[in-house]
Amino acid sequence: MTKPHDWYGWQGTILRVNMTTATITRETMDPGVARDYIGGRGWGIYYLLKEVNPTCDPLGPDNKMILSCGPLTGTLAPTGARYMITTKSPLTGAITVSNSGGQFPTEMRRAGYDLIILEGRANAPLYLWIDGKTAELRSASHIWGKDTHETDDILRAETDEKAKTAVIGPGGENGVLFASVMNDRDRAAGRGGVGAVMGSKNLKGIVVRGRGDVSLADEQTFKSVNTAYRNKFKEATQKTPPALRVHGTAITAAVTNACGVFPTRNFQTGQFEGWEQIYGETLTKKYLVKARPCFSCPIACGRVTRIPDGPYQGEGEGPEYETVYALGSDCGVSDLAALTKANYLCNELGVDTISMGSAVACAMEMVEKGYLNESIVGRPLKWGDGAALVDLVRQTAYRQGFGDQLAEGSLRLGSRYGHPELAMVSKGMDFAGYDPRGAQGLGLNYATSPMGASHMRGDTVYAELLGVPYPIDPLSWHDKSEMVAKWQNIFSVIDAAGLCVFFTVRYLTDGTLDLRPTGILELLNAATGANYSLEELELAGERIFNAERLFLSRAGFDRKQDSLPPRITSEPLPDGASKGMVCHLEEMLDPYYAFRGWTPDGVPTDIKLTELGLG
Repeated sequence: MTKPHDWYGWQGTILRVNMTTATITRETMDPGVARDYIGGRGWGIYYLLKEVNPTCDPLGPDNKMILSCGPLTGTLAPTGARYMITTKSPLTGAITVSNSGGQFPTEMRRAGYDLIILEGRANAPLYLWIDGKTAELRSASHIWGKDTHETDDILRAETDEKAKTAVIGPGGENGVLFASVMNDRDRAAGRGGVGAVMGSKNLKGIVVRGRGDVSLADEQTFKSVNTAYRNKFKEATQKTPPALRVHGTAITAAVTNACGVFPTRNFQTGQFEGWEQIYGETLTKKYLVKARPCFSCPIACGRVTRIPDGPYQGEGEGPEYETVYALGSDCGVSDLAALTKANYLCNELGVDTISMGSAVACAMEMVEKGYLNESIVGRPLKWGDGAALVDLVRQTAYRQGFGDQLAEGSLRLGSRYGHPELAMVSKGMDFAGYDPRGAQGLGLNYATSPMGASHMRGDTVYAELLGVPYPIDPLSWHDKSEMVAKWQNIFSVIDAAGLCVFFTVRYLTDGTLDLRPTGILELLNAATGANYSLEELELAGERIFNAERLFLSRAGFDRKQDSLPPRITSEPLPDGASKGMVCHLEEMLDPYYAFRGWTPDGVPTDIKLTELGLG
């Protein structure tokens, strides 16, 4: 099937892979759907809502796994390198939309595909080889059980050294509920167990070699707009190189610790006495080899690092800020070498660093309080034990010993021993690295995010802690409900377009607290020729978010699941700049639902669904 001549920006082609029958078909995208849902995250929820029963078993053959790129993915738009994996999460039972960058998404687009839909379950391990317009399933029996780095090496040797891969490790094969899909070796689509879903389909990975390009509706205008925004970035960073380029995202620990929201010892406190030993500048001085950007990224926040000697010797990428929090301060670990080694293992074995660290932190607190003992864990387990952390990552990926319990995630672990309140989750998804008691808007976002406690679905930390686009009071909750809803909608647009939030929030919005996506609008219209108005683009973001909420409602989620642990809502922070604060979630929920046009139980009304074309 050839690409329709009038498709620009969008490739217009879906690759559908039925693992049960080992058949591969190509379909043409509906132009109306393409426009209404933009791409990426939007197309993911459109097809999940259309084709998957929200009550299905996430690890059963009826669940589908949708890899989708945005119309700006693979273009030279700043940070146009993102793709999404959308599926029903085995960790939460909700939708999960896991986001990753690197080079693989661009290769997928250059092969001519906007989406890959994986369905069914193979009888034996397979991998998918896409070479331009051709695609085939091949046996993966010889690589089943191998780690992600070994798998990447073998698959590219078998196919094309210039190909890019997205694969699972032992974590995904063994059904770890927070297993990741690793692309380009060390880039993770990590959240919600997408790797376990891929493993449940007996799919070891996808290898892609692109042979084409992404055509643009107005190349000259696109080039002009792209240059203008890149120059805006250059001017803003000319005197002072961006901290993300110099020290990576781990530099953020300096800010969160100062603000009293750096989660420490399973969110018991918001300040970590060992933060300087594990943050970005220390990582740069001790282990940095070089920065590694995703495709078309002027920031280059990725870290290639090496531990030259000692018991944790190794090389890889990271750790990023979320990993520094989860495997570091949240577990009381200030040993940067141990933390970094645990990060390497998470990448190589294919498990999410955030949920991995959260599960260990939950276990450490249960040991501290006497709910777990050494006979169950198989070893002493105390705050700050880096050696135990490294060992438990391995055990978890292979579901060995106590790792078999950790592999179920922190909520199931806490519930197993009668203490679910010690799991720092919303909808079963572990918190990102910001204590919402000191960032009230983020607390509301954690609770109402369709996939659970992900900051990437509407990260108000930009304004609350970083002052972008301008500072607002992080401890105020009276003015956050409408803001959170608007930010969630705009982040839906960012994800659908195929962009990274790091550049987009700062440079491709209008500089107001509403984050109107003016720069995205210019780039999308030049790329696709869709002639969106600003209002249409914002409406598309609202449509995407409400479609995800509709999936949740049909899966049985409502206001009861828009919750935070009692620690966050009733235990004041004991120290730091946010001392004495709890998250005032209940006070924010009612006005949030009202602004969204939902019922008091958090269900989208028929009027709202009809308004968005979802009725």
